[in-house]
Amino acid sequence: MLRSRAVALSGAVLIVGLGLAVRAGAGGSFAQNAGTALYASMIYAGVLVLRPATAPLPAGIVAVALCWAVEAFQLSGVPAGLSERSLIARLVLGSHFDWADVAWYPVGVVPLVVVHMLLRARIAATAGRG
Repeated sequence: MLRSRAVALSGAVLIVGLGLAVRAGAGGSFAQNAGTALYASMIYAGVLVLRPATAPLPAGIVAVALCWAVEAFQLSGVPAGLSERSLIARLVLGSHFDWADVAWYPVGVVPLVVVHMLLRARIAATAGRG
């Protein structure tokens, strides 16, 4: 379990690094969309840091649901107000609702769910041979 948590935490750190690299090296809609997908990927990794034994599909559903919940919260205006005063709030909560973000969250999560499922199947097959 500790190893799974460490792998998930390492993945989250890698994803943050990729997000910072995209932000530094690109601009426009590519950076916006990649950042949104990477944010969702980081949430997926975060779910696995908190609950390493979670199966890939439930972890993916939770990650996308959390992203959508944060996006919906932006409709209240509270994140916008917090984002004006705090960079951390802006990075975590965003500032304004965007339908495009709603669509991009699964783009960041679904590939990780598929890779996670394939890795689990490979590990199970290897353990079965041992």
